[in-house]
Amino acid sequence: MDFFKNVLKFPNVDVGRGWLIFGLPPSEIAIHPSPENGLQEFYLLCDDINAFVKEMAEHQIACTAIDEQRWGSVTRLTLPGGGKIGVYEPKHARP
Repeated sequence: MDFFKNVLKFPNVDVGRGWLIFGLPPSEIAIHPSPENGLQEFYLLCDDINAFVKEMAEHQIACTAIDEQRWGSVTRLTLPGGGKIGVYEPKHARP
């Protein structure tokens, strides 16, 4: 909980007894043609991937090297529980 509140700085409300509901940063859903189901990926967006990686390093949060894709500059950060989540700075038009 502290990670989302104090490191990622997601806005939140306490709905009682310490149960926090977090707001998420801007998001989008991209639907890509695929011959098979079950190929979902979840990414957070940011405005400046280099600044984001630098800020995570200040909190001792590991990020992968930035991977330049046609659609964005991508990193994956390691969550406190060990899982990974993608974060990218889009290069494409935003809705």
